[in-house]
Amino acid sequence: MEVANRYITIKAHIEGAPEESDFETKTESVALSLQPGSNDIVVKTLYVSIDPYQINRMKSFNSSHKAITSTSGIISPGGCVDAYGVGRVVASGHPDFEKGDLVGGQLSWGEYSIVKSTHMLNKLDPMGFPLSYHVGILTISGLTAYGGFFEVCKPKKGEKVFVSAACGSVGNLVGQYAKLLGCYVVGCAGTKQKVKLLKEKLDFDEAFNYKEESDLKAALKRYFPNGIDIYFDNVGAEMQEAAVANMNAFGRVAVCGVISEYTDYDKRTAPNMVDVVYKRITIRGFLAGDFIDMYNDFISSTADHLRNARIHVLEDISRGLDSVPAAFVGLFRGHNIGKKIVKIADE
Repeated sequence: MEVANRYITIKAHIEGAPEESDFETKTESVALSLQPGSNDIVVKTLYVSIDPYQINRMKSFNSSHKAITSTSGIISPGGCVDAYGVGRVVASGHPDFEKGDLVGGQLSWGEYSIVKSTHMLNKLDPMGFPLSYHVGILTISGLTAYGGFFEVCKPKKGEKVFVSAACGSVGNLVGQYAKLLGCYVVGCAGTKQKVKLLKEKLDFDEAFNYKEESDLKAALKRYFPNGIDIYFDNVGAEMQEAAVANMNAFGRVAVCGVISEYTDYDKRTAPNMVDVVYKRITIRGFLAGDFIDMYNDFISSTADHLRNARIHVLEDISRGLDSVPAAFVGLFRGHNIGKKIVKIADE
């Protein structure tokens, strides 16, 4: 038996800001009866993650292609875009997976995924939470926030924390973890609606719309008159420069992403390195995979916070495979609030 599999691909490498016209939908046949001896697993995709780092994989060249991770390789025009997702096994030749199993791992922007390696596929226990949580807060986005904040930033109660892109999938969680620890937290975002959400729903101490600030250094000085201890950087460029200018001695900068630079090379700036030296500031980039040893602690702690309503989940869910290009493009236009997910099919 075969089924038609619709999937999203790129027409050509994307060197600038993505447009919906850069993508197209293709169809292929997928066999649901596997050949004897096959270890393949056919998964019906239910939810997929939409993440800004994917734009780097769609370029003809990017330094991220050299990273030793399963999610950093180049995406070729015409090929299916792989991404983290949740699905249900519909056929399996692998002894560890059976038809009907819920799984999470590296799937695709498609209705079905053929998984040939189980290195990035695991059986999924929903733990009583919605399946969408297992594409965002309880997987890569959550682990990135948890590990980046607690391991890279090494926060202490009472410290002053600044989070950029604070309504994004990672930033909103960093701010909430910081508040739970007892830190003073300020976030920035790009709309009045997001600023209101940060202060009224997520309990940030302060928040501001960076688009309304003509001088970012002065803005941060206003919100942090006694300096910044921790900057969780999701945007790079002039925001990083302004944050470092306002850092305290022995401040820590966790560089999670530089979304402002992904599509505009001219946005690149640099912090004052004299400040870095004399204030003894630590600046560290990282990937979620760096914190795999913290995974059990992360799941235990975050699940407990969720069950006791100490953390709010921000999800922005679109529906249907055809919505994937618009969902992805929207990330670079500030359209999403929280974790961007596409629901491909009903359970």
